[in-house]
Amino acid sequence: MIDAQTRAVPADALGLLEAAISYALGAVQAVTPPRLRGPTPCVEWDLWTLLHHLNDAVDTLGEGIDTGHIDPHPTEGDGGAGGGGDPAATFGDRAGRLLGAWRAAGCRGRVVAIAGHPLAASVVAATGAIEIAVHGWDVYRACGQARPIPPALATGLLAICPVLVTEATRPRLFGSPVAVSPLASPGDQLVAFLGRSPQA
Repeated sequence: MIDAQTRAVPADALGLLEAAISYALGAVQAVTPPRLRGPTPCVEWDLWTLLHHLNDAVDTLGEGIDTGHIDPHPTEGDGGAGGGGDPAATFGDRAGRLLGAWRAAGCRGRVVAIAGHPLAASVVAATGAIEIAVHGWDVYRACGQARPIPPALATGLLAICPVLVTEATRPRLFGSPVAVSPLASPGDQLVAFLGRSPQA
């Protein structure tokens, strides 16, 4: 399975991660304090909780490239949102540090162990790109903005989603796929594959 994942992920997985972070950084600029307790496309989460999760995801990716392994059961942090902090600003700070770390380390030949199972760093970067991009879309929608995931980024992620988001992993991460027209844009096809209705 690891070999299949590695073959499916493009050589420029770091480029996908960079593009996903850039898209999500635009989303958090629309966050205002009154919106933090408002709803999001993630039905069980308000915007504060979504940003908390997004910041923890960025921390996990940083841990992976810094240490070469990811704890499958991390001690959950405050996502930068505890104690009256600004979770949107926290995302900007952490995302910038994350990009710097991954650019310095690179993906070529690197391995990140998750629960003792080695994965190519490119697979970890691509998985992070999927998570950050779709939650960026969630943040835009929670802030009343319809900003689709850019076509080039969405196309790249769509190509690898079927390998990284499987029947085994989907229940922990995403909802069931939503049907859309085959003529839908790449961004709409991506969020639909990840359990969101593009028109909601």
